[in-house]
Amino acid sequence: MCGCFSVRNRLREIVGASTNWRDHQQALADRLSLSNQLAGSQDELPVRRMKDSYIEAHLPLGTDPTLREKYLNYLKGVRFGRILEDLDSLLWLISPVCDVTDMRKQIIHPDCDIKFTGHVTWVGKTSIEAKMHMSQYHGGAYTPVLDATFVMVARDPENKRAAFVNPLKPEGIEEEKLFHQGEINKTRRIELTTASLLKVAPTAEERKIVHSLFLNTLDSKTVSFRSRVLPPNSVWMEDAKVKGLEICHPQERNIFNRIFGGFLMRKAYELGWANACVYGGCRPNLVAVDDILFRKPVEIGSLLLLSSQVCYTEGKYIQVRVHTEVLDPLTRQHNTTNVFHFTFVTDKDVPNIVPQSYGGMTSKP
Repeated sequence: MCGCFSVRNRLREIVGASTNWRDHQQALADRLSLSNQLAGSQDELPVRRMKDSYIEAHLPLGTDPTLREKYLNYLKGVRFGRILEDLDSLLWLISPVCDVTDMRKQIIHPDCDIKFTGHVTWVGKTSIEAKMHMSQYHGGAYTPVLDATFVMVARDPENKRAAFVNPLKPEGIEEEKLFHQGEINKTRRIELTTASLLKVAPTAEERKIVHSLFLNTLDSKTVSFRSRVLPPNSVWMEDAKVKGLEICHPQERNIFNRIFGGFLMRKAYELGWANACVYGGCRPNLVAVDDILFRKPVEIGSLLLLSSQVCYTEGKYIQVRVHTEVLDPLTRQHNTTNVFHFTFVTDKDVPNIVPQSYGGMTSKP
């Protein structure tokens, strides 16, 4: 599958066409009729090949000035948040959240065409891993810009439970390697979940690091646990926050009448970038997007609270954690929906970030 289009607009044409001539609730009711077609087990589904899910899409930034304007940032570069949206949109075309994104190049030219390619590389019984690649036409050839790995769970038409996915059969050595890497990634995700500090205590080595951070900020004159001193060229973690709020309108909904994950990724990235920019005192460049957790869907009309915090620094590198939650204005209850981690690099060394609390000391580096 390939084409030349604005990915988000094309996706909305495909999955949102029903809203052009009937209300969304009717579209939801229509999907319920598909429930009786769900497989009772994975064995009932035909085997697929990796190339069956291959997709290619183009963004003609070099030849379409109108489209280019939508991707330009104020520095005449490309808005990377828009790229995250496009990657998320393409996944809906490959199969029914982001694991990791690595930047191959820090510069994305605003006047050169972009190509997205990707396909499914691993499946479990109900989960799917897909790899996406982005390249840009510059100097007479396409060169790699970023690689991304996404993990999804197939859902039933009501979006209430997981659904079985087709088995995947690798063909050739390269595909065998991709599939094996998917198995490794699955094991890593399980290990990270079980090793969460919300479930287990820090290791002996981690306790030593936390204790060392604490001792380095004690006031030697008072020798009091309550008296803390900020080391030179440092910033308290509490003072490295930037927050935002979004009202979630129907324009950004998906086929389940909830907010698109790509929209959330863009808003989180832009807030994280702004925080890194303020902290470093200069324009940062993205290096990597770490595991993005989609804990709960975001409903239409939600008040989405976004909170970004610098959680780790080293030399010219800044890692920002962005936490998003929905606020129910009637009950005043807060529920976490997403957690993002972005790593940026600047052109100069940045101040050290120093935690004051246990929670800050155990933030993911």
